[in-house]
Amino acid sequence: MSKILIRGAKVLGGEPQDVLIDGETIAATARQGEIDWSGAGIDAGDATVVEAEGQVLLPGLVDLHTHLREPGREDSETVLTGTKAAAVGGFTAVHAMANTFPVADTAGVVEQVWRLGKESGYCDVQPIGAVTVGLEGKQLAELGAMHDSAAGVKVFSDDGKCVDDAVIMRRALEYVKAFDGVVAQHAQEPRLTEGAQMNEGIVSAELGLGGWPAVAEESIIARDVLLAAHVGSRVHICHLSTAGSVEIVRWAKSKGWNVTAEVTPHHLLLTDELVRSYNPVYKVNPPLRTEADVLALREALADGTIDCVATDHAPHPHEDKDCEWAAAAMGMVGLETALSVVQQTMVETGLLDWAGVADRMSFRPAAISRLDGHGRPVSAGEPANLTLVDPAYRGVVDPAGFASRSRNTPYEGRELPGRVTHTFLRGRATVVDGKLA
Repeated sequence: MSKILIRGAKVLGGEPQDVLIDGETIAATARQGEIDWSGAGIDAGDATVVEAEGQVLLPGLVDLHTHLREPGREDSETVLTGTKAAAVGGFTAVHAMANTFPVADTAGVVEQVWRLGKESGYCDVQPIGAVTVGLEGKQLAELGAMHDSAAGVKVFSDDGKCVDDAVIMRRALEYVKAFDGVVAQHAQEPRLTEGAQMNEGIVSAELGLGGWPAVAEESIIARDVLLAAHVGSRVHICHLSTAGSVEIVRWAKSKGWNVTAEVTPHHLLLTDELVRSYNPVYKVNPPLRTEADVLALREALADGTIDCVATDHAPHPHEDKDCEWAAAAMGMVGLETALSVVQQTMVETGLLDWAGVADRMSFRPAAISRLDGHGRPVSAGEPANLTLVDPAYRGVVDPAGFASRSRNTPYEGRELPGRVTHTFLRGRATVVDGKLA
């Protein structure tokens, strides 16, 4: 593997530096001019040079919440197309949710997904195991066997469905303690959301659509942080979406409980006002909330109450979205636009700097899942999992150019800032000049 010299990049948004990649690791970093790159002290004369003036170098992004659909729904996405989309978005690792067909509730299925990720080569794929058999919420899945498998599963979730039975949730939290695992909860009280189509509020009342109340999310989060504290285990809240949920998580953390939470890019930017268009591209679970919720989520991500950004990349084929609202599937693709949305909502508003972005989109998600080799500092001796982004770029989102197999993006035709120019997975370029290598 040849050497690569990234010249003049702003590491985590700081002063320009030169970064030398040698094989799978970062060989050296130095402020420009400190090292003679012609070979004095470091043999870098044969390095491929990437001119990165004005660009920001981040550790490779890590997504805790991706739907790759394989096995079973390859018409929506495959591990190969999903990891291509991830690489284009600057991700070097994604966590694949368990709601596949068959469900990833056994060692055999999680190993299949893990091996498909190894074969794809565009980013690392860490499978998430189901909490319950078939996502049915009745019987614990093979948590220990999935952890002991080649996939080494440490995150478990029935995402798409809530583990609404308190006894089952308690047992899962107790079980994963044995290997420092974490249960990632899709917080949705099912009885409170029967027939729900969008956020419950002024807009749902005016449109006559079934309302999805904030309390359906908040009541499950309140129960689960109490359960996690009771058994001394780790719980992670998926796609937190309301101001009330923020306050519950903030309270739990103030008690010293082992609770973490994620927010999606679309919940940082979009509101339920968009549902007035009746365009099913805006139909998502949990639903788009109010402007007040959006602002509360941004503040919570900035102050660390919300630990990380996760895409909840949910690809669907055209026919599942190009239909009437009530019949449409819930979900949005997000891997290829996530960093741009975070730049717009968090960096350009002054709520986070680029070091903060690295923390929320790489360091913390890797720490939550105990993922080795990712979320590491950009320094000598570390794995060369890196993302180079041009923050000055402005472009209109065109899903026709997506690497994902699906096109259900809520940002079509919208101008977003920033573009990933290069992604490196253990020193190998997976994206060069914005295109798949």
